[in-house]
Amino acid sequence: MGFRLLMRQIYKRPMGALSATVLLGLYAIALFADFLAPYPTNLQDLERTYHPPTAVFWKAGALQVQKYALVDPSEARYEAIAGQGTRLQFFAKGHPYRLLGLIPCERHLFQLADPDARIYLLGSDSTGRDVFSRLIYGARVSLFVGLLGISITTVLGLLIGGLSGYFGGRIDFLTMRLVEFMMAMPGLYLLLALRSALAPHFASDEMFYVIVIILSLIGWAGTARVLRGMTLSIRQHQFVLAAECMGQGPVAILRLHILPNLLSYLLVAATLSIPGYVLGEAALSFLGLGIQEPAASWGLMLSQAQDVKVFYLNFWWLLTPGMAIFLTVVAYNVLGDVLSEHFDPKKNVAKDSF
Repeated sequence: MGFRLLMRQIYKRPMGALSATVLLGLYAIALFADFLAPYPTNLQDLERTYHPPTAVFWKAGALQVQKYALVDPSEARYEAIAGQGTRLQFFAKGHPYRLLGLIPCERHLFQLADPDARIYLLGSDSTGRDVFSRLIYGARVSLFVGLLGISITTVLGLLIGGLSGYFGGRIDFLTMRLVEFMMAMPGLYLLLALRSALAPHFASDEMFYVIVIILSLIGWAGTARVLRGMTLSIRQHQFVLAAECMGQGPVAILRLHILPNLLSYLLVAATLSIPGYVLGEAALSFLGLGIQEPAASWGLMLSQAQDVKVFYLNFWWLLTPGMAIFLTVVAYNVLGDVLSEHFDPKKNVAKDSF
């Protein structure tokens, strides 16, 4: 009931409704990427490198995908072949996959009737791979790295900060010195050092979990410090002292009395922190230290668009991962601002006074 009330309050605000809808749409696309993407993430076609986005038109009672001819290989210049197209089919069979990783499927949202033809909604890259398919598959890494990372960070920060603030004494002293040490470390250099140290021990398909662990190890210290201060304050309240007098143990007090008073902060902080994880993964992958081939992520796709040829010949579709990152970061920040306004006690008091 609390979650429903929160969502209702978010959707009462126009910016909250817009940001929440955008994020839900992005995560839905990531979850159903296998169904939405017309091609596997690494299906190459060296005869269609840097292919522009294909046009779709109506002809003979069906949607047709425009056919193109390569007229200048040196500049990857294509021209549409007048009147020629390939019929677009919906819910047609394509490459096999497992829906949500569980259900064997072959149906895709759209396919072409001619298996030798290609539909490039967002063009192709330097090896003829479909940018649209890679963008959708890359959303899984770039979006879920934030959710998993903030989950680990929140758990570590809650355990270390909560226990430190509740027990105090030597536990508080030792944990806060560890937090100060972690916060004093330059984040970028620590990020690069951990990535270099862990990389030789993991395969490319396991690098996603390595990135999550690295970002979580760097980000938990600030959360723990804030939660420790909040726990120190809450511990002095009468209901906590009454619970102690009634014989409740520390674990029960933390779970029943302190944690519920931290949830509003945790929710707002998590929403505002997830963009940092998204940008962290994108930065690592852009520098060649994050997600590796044959996987796909938005940062990796941007790193592959560094070629001068991309800018010189205006292959703008290769920069769409940057637009996706921008949209995600802005949506999360707007949602975080809406949540902070909702949980702001001063604003609620001001509303009640009117």
